[in-house]
Amino acid sequence: MTLPFKKAKWLLLALLVVAVAMVVFWPTQPLQVTTDSERAAARSLISEQPPGGDFTLATVEGERSLSDYEGKLVLLYFGYTFCPDICPTNLSSLSQAWQNLTPAQQEQVKILFVSVDPERDTLERLQNYSDYFHSDITGMTGTPQTLAEIAQRYGVVYQSHRSEEDDQYYAVDHSAFTYVIKPNGELAEQLPHATAPQTITQTVRKHLD
Repeated sequence: MTLPFKKAKWLLLALLVVAVAMVVFWPTQPLQVTTDSERAAARSLISEQPPGGDFTLATVEGERSLSDYEGKLVLLYFGYTFCPDICPTNLSSLSQAWQNLTPAQQEQVKILFVSVDPERDTLERLQNYSDYFHSDITGMTGTPQTLAEIAQRYGVVYQSHRSEEDDQYYAVDHSAFTYVIKPNGELAEQLPHATAPQTITQTVRKHLD
């Protein structure tokens, strides 16, 4: 005996919901960064919004703090220059969104790209990489200890897969949110990976208004 189509469809949907709930909320499952960084990013959504806060990192122009951009809306993204696809996708979207703004709005927005791979990302390489997407993006990085502390406050997860050998081609799994920070330094919201440029532009205009 077979179930009617509609009943079978809803039964399958219910089973799928139960399965997803067990994976996400099962209490013995800790948050882990796997080789699929998007999975790690998606799972971190279940946590409360992180507190964020001020920080100071190195740039090609010297040390810069988030508070140096007080009065501007900051779009903050964590990644690394050797990233094969996730970082280029997000930085391209941020650049396109910035270009969709009026000149007056552009003056009120700052994009910061923080590298979580300081072993390979020299300040010069980091800024050259940022300039490829747009010259108004500032590349920043710091010591592993400083980056870990900042990442914790922003809910960023990342893990290097560098081996014991002198491997220059290792991957770094990382979450892929863009953090929208108000002109007063308060973390407003997190935009997920691959957010469309038009959506980013709308979000920026909403907070500027």
